[in-house]
Amino acid sequence: MRRVALGFALAAAGVLSLVGCAAPAGDRPTVVVTTNILGDIVETLAGDELEVITFMPPDADPHSFELSAQDAAVLRSADLVVSNGLGLEEGVQHHVDASAEDGAPQFVAGDHVEPLGYLDSDAVDPHFWTDLTQTVRVVDALAPVLAGLADDGSTVTDAAAAYRAELETLDADLSAGLGAIPAEHRALVTNHHVFGYLARRYDVRILGAAVPGGTTLAAPSAADLQELVDAIDDAGVRTIFADSSQPDRLMRVLADEAGRDVTVVPLLTESLAPTGQPGDTYLDMMRENLRRITDGLTR
Repeated sequence: MRRVALGFALAAAGVLSLVGCAAPAGDRPTVVVTTNILGDIVETLAGDELEVITFMPPDADPHSFELSAQDAAVLRSADLVVSNGLGLEEGVQHHVDASAEDGAPQFVAGDHVEPLGYLDSDAVDPHFWTDLTQTVRVVDALAPVLAGLADDGSTVTDAAAAYRAELETLDADLSAGLGAIPAEHRALVTNHHVFGYLARRYDVRILGAAVPGGTTLAAPSAADLQELVDAIDDAGVRTIFADSSQPDRLMRVLADEAGRDVTVVPLLTESLAPTGQPGDTYLDMMRENLRRITDGLTR
């Protein structure tokens, strides 16, 4: 199981070209994944049965990252394209759509979750992975698709069963860990809305976010910031959270304007950490966030 850098895959393996020709006979089927959280899940299920190419690098912003011409060519020639599909990959979606038009088979994770809207808009929230039960739904739907591509589909099926068990265990850990926080302190303020699914599943209040909606590409107005400062003051929040891939300057401004001792804690919300750092897999990311949230809200 490995994450394949696109440049390495093109130069060393030599299996794909800029015109999107097929891989040589005998090579493993290629699965291309748009984001690194989904990429980690696909790699875990696929093992050595499939060649998995993940475009989005660690610690990146899925809303703003883009593809090169080489990336787009690989996408079009994939045996399977796996994407979020709920508006997360804003700079990539048109390439995904083009690959579908070219006939590349698609797996859209968002088609298999119980969708949730944002608190402040009618748009669908794409951050389903903050609820482990939604990830289980995606794994259950994805496993047979990957097994159908593999030479030994039972290997994928067995990996999916083991991974599902880990997801269920971690779901129980999140329920216990977040549930142990006193209800009056079980509230989140973030730089943008990423925890709607977590809030629904684990009974957490969302006080607000500095950036309206679910995209990091939007900008807050003065009224947005004042409303959030008022919420921080009213709730007596002592910790606010910022995505680790985004500068926390705005959150520190909010902390200062709240007029009290408020700590800014980084969370891994939309991207995995670099390899070797805490949160470099999806499961470890969720465990690390649980630790940081519980520490922050009980300090």
